[in-house]
Amino acid sequence: MAKELSRSTYLEKNVGDYPATVEIAGKLYEKVEDLRYGTNPHQPAAFYRQAGVESAIGSMQILKNGKSGLSQTNLEDISGALNIVKYCDSASCAVMKHVNPSGAAMGCEGESLLDVYKKARDADSRAAFGSVVAFNVPVDCETAKEIMSTFVECVVAPDFADGVLEIFNDGETYKLNKHIRIIKCGDLATLPRFRSEAAAGSDTIKVLADGSLVIAAPLLTAIRSIDELVPASGSNSRCGEQVSNVPCSEAMKQDLVFSWHVNLSVRSNGVVIVANGQTLSVGTGEQDRVGAIEQAIVKFKEKYTGTATLEGAVMSSDGFFPFEDGVEVAAKAGIKAIIAPSGSLRDADVIKRANELGVALFHAPERIFSHH
Repeated sequence: MAKELSRSTYLEKNVGDYPATVEIAGKLYEKVEDLRYGTNPHQPAAFYRQAGVESAIGSMQILKNGKSGLSQTNLEDISGALNIVKYCDSASCAVMKHVNPSGAAMGCEGESLLDVYKKARDADSRAAFGSVVAFNVPVDCETAKEIMSTFVECVVAPDFADGVLEIFNDGETYKLNKHIRIIKCGDLATLPRFRSEAAAGSDTIKVLADGSLVIAAPLLTAIRSIDELVPASGSNSRCGEQVSNVPCSEAMKQDLVFSWHVNLSVRSNGVVIVANGQTLSVGTGEQDRVGAIEQAIVKFKEKYTGTATLEGAVMSSDGFFPFEDGVEVAAKAGIKAIIAPSGSLRDADVIKRANELGVALFHAPERIFSHH
């Protein structure tokens, strides 16, 4: 009969025999530390950074450790969250859970960092419990106090204002979060954002089940701003030439770009609904496009705790619409603008239906599936 493991034994740090350096695809990596565990507590793991390279994650500093060190899951969520906030020029926040954003937000005119954090958290406050929270600006005291009001695993930011670390270290006042981990990241500008910025040596490495490797260019986008938004167009024998002709405000276009940038860090099939710089819902991991949209709408109805509604919201889809039904489901929920790549044999049918439903449709220049 197998011996039953106690919780303390099960969570005990399981250190593997990992070398000080490894070389992969011609790049040398140095070990930073053995991790608390890998994806699960019974999996040993170690964290490596590229030798001699300053980077946002490899150069981060642990300002406050938790009860034990970081896990692979913490690092993956830190990476995914920073991969979102790197795109924003205004103050932004991403709340990451299980390698998907439960919520993200960018600052709109007149909003404080506290407002931005609440928008990101309240997109799905239930999923935000035990999350990794990332910012692209220094964290202030008011935001730190709000973070400490609910359970958070890690906070990562470029810096922290005077007095913030005292708040994060106040385990007596904030007993729920006494083991919170506080991390100062490296320079976010070292993270590539756009396809034109992809540098030699920035390839990603995926390890397959038998240890084989796939080396690939990083997932980046050509969309920098609303200037790259192109009204959808297409033609076929059924519909002839079709062009999206529904007006779209500049504010909605800003939300479309933000939604697209967030979707780069969402597991495909990915759908991100946004209004006023806040994700209202994230549909992820569904095997069909309509299912991802339906999932996002249901999540909004059941889990969103902010003040926005779906009426007038915008949406991004990481892949094209094979049929008109995806646009129909979105329009019925109140969504008024969508960005998605082209490529369907029925692109013209989809555009025609979007025009009929009063939905502005934009074609992105690439697909952004993320199979992590």
